[in-house]
Amino acid sequence: MNAAQELRLLNDYQHDFPLLPQPFAAIAGRLGVDQADVLQALTRLQQQGTVSRVGAVFRPRSIGASTLAALAVAEERLDEVAQMVSSYPEVNHNYQREHLYNLWFVVTAPDEVALQRVLKEIEERSGSKVLFLPLVEDYHIDLGFDMTGCKRKSDSFIESHTGAPPKPYLPSEQESRLIAAIQSGLPLVERPFAAVGEAVGVSETDVIEGVRKLFRLGVIKRLGVVVRHHELGYRANAMVVWDIPDEEVSQLGACLGKLEFVTLCYRRPRCLPAWRYNLFCMIHGHDREEVLARLEEMRQGCGLQHIACEVLFSTRRFKQCGARYARAAA
Repeated sequence: MNAAQELRLLNDYQHDFPLLPQPFAAIAGRLGVDQADVLQALTRLQQQGTVSRVGAVFRPRSIGASTLAALAVAEERLDEVAQMVSSYPEVNHNYQREHLYNLWFVVTAPDEVALQRVLKEIEERSGSKVLFLPLVEDYHIDLGFDMTGCKRKSDSFIESHTGAPPKPYLPSEQESRLIAAIQSGLPLVERPFAAVGEAVGVSETDVIEGVRKLFRLGVIKRLGVVVRHHELGYRANAMVVWDIPDEEVSQLGACLGKLEFVTLCYRRPRCLPAWRYNLFCMIHGHDREEVLARLEEMRQGCGLQHIACEVLFSTRRFKQCGARYARAAA
């Protein structure tokens, strides 16, 4: 596989992964290579860290319970506390950011009780109050990366990635086993859905239809190659937080979500008096200057010049993996 074909593999199949018995053969046919070439490339890229996994990305709070959380940790204890936070299997992202609240992490659990248990333990073990910032409304959540500069967000794409989170879906026992089997990624084999089916005791057809159903319900947001932005050259990223009047947040959030360079945009609750901000968005760039230039584009494009904001650059990644929404069978 040459460089151009590898670029297409990484860029074109972050979405629209073929729901077919032999998906990698279908991709190979479109790229003009052999199935073995695709599997070898993905295996190598996963080993290198460029690809996190090939699999499903679930919509936050569509199943189970999840939240963004933050701690203000003394610098001399940051490594110790970050290691402790990352040790929880329920924590799937954990980053240091430039702010008084310097440790930001995502917790995902099968239910709200389990989520609150983890947050309480982290609070007790760290000795710091946890900022609890669950999703209220999303205006764009799709952490895919266009590596060509040619893609544009269509109206239908924006609509499908916008809105209040759906009422959490309660999966059946079989669906829970399926979610547990695919949440860490599909196996890189010729018939991945058959391999998943064998693991959970159902047919290949049942797995494919089960995935299709979770798509229709909005539980699965996308299926495909999940890349790591830093390894792709996006070495600067910032979470920009805004203090928006409550009556304006939906309108301004929708405006920001349409911008090509905004990868995440969502409303979360204020946590007064410690945290005044209610609109969050992520910008990724090749360097800080690019991110700050895009921040100015955001201000100008959506009329945010008068709105207070802070820019929290990421400085260290302690953990990044797929969320765990269901417990694997013992």
